[in-house]
Amino acid sequence: MGNTFQISILAADCPFYEGACESVVIPTPQGQYGILAGHSNVIMAVVPGALSYTLPGEAPRIAAVSSGLVKVENNEVLVLVDSAERPEDIDANRAQRAADEAKEELLQKKSIQEYRSAQAQLARAISRLRIKSHYMESKN
Repeated sequence: MGNTFQISILAADCPFYEGACESVVIPTPQGQYGILAGHSNVIMAVVPGALSYTLPGEAPRIAAVSSGLVKVENNEVLVLVDSAERPEDIDANRAQRAADEAKEELLQKKSIQEYRSAQAQLARAISRLRIKSHYMESKN
């Protein structure tokens, strides 16, 4: 068995990355979860945050992902998320507006479903802002 595995990172609107991978670190409700070649089979939830993946012979790459799930089976990893974005594709102003709108919705008296939806929107917006900020710092 080699030191790579096949990965498919699929966002709701399009494939994000498909191909060989050396490692992936996924944000889960229990914290960051790392996967290498030969990992045991597992299915788990993905939460909004930073997903780090390393392609063969390259430096780690990062992506902002929203909620979804990951399945590891027979040395293949499938990551299904609502959205996945590279740091350079994140519009910081749009993400800040989304965070502000979500915070405002949380302050209003709404149903539990609307409250949880606003929480999820806020988590995604904050994740995107953190990843964009980290990316900009590393470029300088």
